[in-house]
Amino acid sequence: MATEEAIPRIQLGDYIVIQRQKYTKLQKFGSLDTTATLGKETLELKSLLDQPYGSTFKMCVKETKPGKRGAQRQHTLELCSETELRSTREVLGISSSGADNRDICDDGEAQTLKPEDIAQLREEGNDSSKIIEKLVENSKTFHNRTEYSQEKYLLKKEKKYFEFVQIRQPTIRLMLDIFYRQDSEKVMGIRVDTLSQIISYSGVCGFGSYLLYESGTNGLLPAAMLNSIGAGTEGTLVHMHPGNVPQKQALLALKLPLEQQQRCISVNLYSVLREFYQGEEAKVTEIPAVEPSESEPQETQPETPTEEQPEAVEPITKKPKLDESKNGREGAKGPPRWHLENKRATALMHAEFDSLVVAAKEHPSSILHALLPLVKPSRPVVVFSTCKELLQETFMELKTTGKVTGLHLTSNWLRTYQILPNRTHPEVNMSGNSGYLLTGYTLR
Repeated sequence: MATEEAIPRIQLGDYIVIQRQKYTKLQKFGSLDTTATLGKETLELKSLLDQPYGSTFKMCVKETKPGKRGAQRQHTLELCSETELRSTREVLGISSSGADNRDICDDGEAQTLKPEDIAQLREEGNDSSKIIEKLVENSKTFHNRTEYSQEKYLLKKEKKYFEFVQIRQPTIRLMLDIFYRQDSEKVMGIRVDTLSQIISYSGVCGFGSYLLYESGTNGLLPAAMLNSIGAGTEGTLVHMHPGNVPQKQALLALKLPLEQQQRCISVNLYSVLREFYQGEEAKVTEIPAVEPSESEPQETQPETPTEEQPEAVEPITKKPKLDESKNGREGAKGPPRWHLENKRATALMHAEFDSLVVAAKEHPSSILHALLPLVKPSRPVVVFSTCKELLQETFMELKTTGKVTGLHLTSNWLRTYQILPNRTHPEVNMSGNSGYLLTGYTLR
């Protein structure tokens, strides 16, 4: 049984997942003044500090302001117990129902309460159960509905007036669901089943070194691979990306131990390849052809975070502190951080990797041509793309060159079911495709 000290608690700087019924939102709890917006509701988060993850809070109305799209309500959060989350049917003590709905006429006059009456109930600070009770009392047809129809009605009203939120700790599955629902393009259309197959095919574990190239998944792929490597292990990950600053939101949200985070080395693809093949003396000039990107970092310019990723990487150039210089004078500045990361990455590149994962918006052919020589023989290769034709071309190229064997090109299709008594069926809205995977094993 877990002790109280072992239960993770919410701290300033943490990323948290706010859940209201089935809706989830990723939010950074940066300061005591941080607020979160859920539709027309604004939540003050200061009462979350030092509370255990998984706690449920009641939304208490603090202030109501008029807005263009209706009243904007500001809430404080009050810790509550699970006993307060009883179903509305239990709270209201509803026991009677009709045999069928044949005599119910949907003419819009079944509810005698007017919208202004309901708004008045909300402004008075009534609980959601109290508001729903008034709606049931003033409904002409509720008690004539079937039990199943009554339950749908109550769930619909609960969704609108529900006043509880649960604070959960971010996980790979939760973040992927949030990113995919908000904008699937931000994670390259990678769905949870596709992500699980990428991790499985790549063979990521706590031993060895692994190579990843991705064109932008909000840090989801490096976070998933580093999470599979685990804390306190020997595994390392080299995360290559096309831009100046890597996307690390998902990685930061996981709040992994520092030693585990340090085993993820994020480098620009073109910069590290130049460092690997040329080095300091530039003895080798032949570099595998990879189309350069405008975002390739220049050696004379320090790597700085963008507005979209303000916390992805710490600024490189900092003024030295007084205690770091002698007699209060500035000391010599060290090399930029991206240069040090390149050095660490090239050392692992010379030792070769135990698997290669590529998730590219570009054509993966030239990227594979540059990275395959860095992988040991008989090691897995996984390539993800949203375009089938690009992987078909890559499939034929790899088969012709003989660099990879056991090639398979697959596509996933996931169907989600609603599992309820006497009404089990597939969900109405489902995603049709989650990209394509090309897998195989290296040959030397």
